[in-house]
Amino acid sequence: MFNNFVQAIKSSISALLANKGRSFLTMLGIIIGVGAVIIIIAVGAGAQSLIVSQVKGLGSNLVGILPGKSEEKGPPASVMGIVITTLTYDDAQAINDKKNVPNLVDVSAYTKSIGTLAWGSNTYDTSLSGSTVGYLEVEGGEVAEGRFFTKEEEKNLSRVVVLGSEVKDQLFGTSEAVGQRIKINKHSFEVIGVMKERGTVAFQNYDDQVFIPIITVQKLIAGVNHLGLIRAKVDNQDNIAVAMKDIEITLRERHNISDESGASDDFTVQSADTALDMLKTITNALKYFLAAIASLSLLVGGIGIMNIMLVSVTERTREIGLRKAVGATNFKIRSQFLFEAIIITFLGGIIGMIGGTVISFLIAKVAVFLGYDWEFLVSIFSILLAVSVSISVGIIFGLYPAIKASKLNPIEALRYE
Repeated sequence: MFNNFVQAIKSSISALLANKGRSFLTMLGIIIGVGAVIIIIAVGAGAQSLIVSQVKGLGSNLVGILPGKSEEKGPPASVMGIVITTLTYDDAQAINDKKNVPNLVDVSAYTKSIGTLAWGSNTYDTSLSGSTVGYLEVEGGEVAEGRFFTKEEEKNLSRVVVLGSEVKDQLFGTSEAVGQRIKINKHSFEVIGVMKERGTVAFQNYDDQVFIPIITVQKLIAGVNHLGLIRAKVDNQDNIAVAMKDIEITLRERHNISDESGASDDFTVQSADTALDMLKTITNALKYFLAAIASLSLLVGGIGIMNIMLVSVTERTREIGLRKAVGATNFKIRSQFLFEAIIITFLGGIIGMIGGTVISFLIAKVAVFLGYDWEFLVSIFSILLAVSVSISVGIIFGLYPAIKASKLNPIEALRYE
């Protein structure tokens, strides 16, 4: 039995080597399909590691308060760009009150806008970050020149501004920025500070921003009364759950939400760990969805294999008849053609696996070269999945041609021209 098995494999390899070009073109669909699956899963894992490292860069003891109620396993609608106006400046002040939430170090509230900065003949379009004085404590930024704005300036609609390092370079070049007056959307502001270069954290370029007292942005530039986000820094990571509960209680009282009213929360309180879990769920779903789409090329490759094997059966009809005439059984004929299909897909799977791994490695190296915290991750699962699927394709799509070859009548096969 073993000798028959070995002989069938040898015969299959000989038949494939007799038509090297056609054999390679036949397995090309499998190579592309397996390579695509490996690349997508590896790139997805690398992108996930990048996202996780970026979010962790914000700090593990931060709590985010967003407007709008989130679903159990999804973000609130405000994350999707929908404007929700349920959070206010007074909400942030209440959360920052030690009587309400004693475990917080500080709180920073945010309102985002965009604007055109002008100094002399120089102009620059950038993001305007309306924030509170707690920004430095919560976000961990540092002022390189001058100072950050004060609590009084935050409340008094002061027209002062702190520039990100990139904004300063674009607008002032090598000139001194602190003490100069610039225009933002035609309103005059005094530059009181320049932030120390920080780079990109959580996909946000901190250097390409302008920091303005939040009430000034709300009243003078954006024309709104609501907040886009509140971040709170907890004194100890062990106190995050307690702090989150206190924040929820504080906001429910302020928004007149009680169990008796039956109203849902109009805000969402999330820790950094919760956000990470949510991001991992989203990226995993996207990664495997794209891998499933890529695996469709395996189906196309399988159809190509079946077509070529049917052509091969037709071309070798006389050979099949001769082998049957000298005693070859239907099982041996069927095994040879089935092994040919399996060998094609197996070799295609191995080549695709190697090619996909090499390309994934190059992508990771390029990402690291560009400054991203990107890990090269090719899982054993993705390799086993790709190779096992390729072999399964060979069996499924090679079975029909093999059965057709084994059922040929030897007398009619010998007469075939």
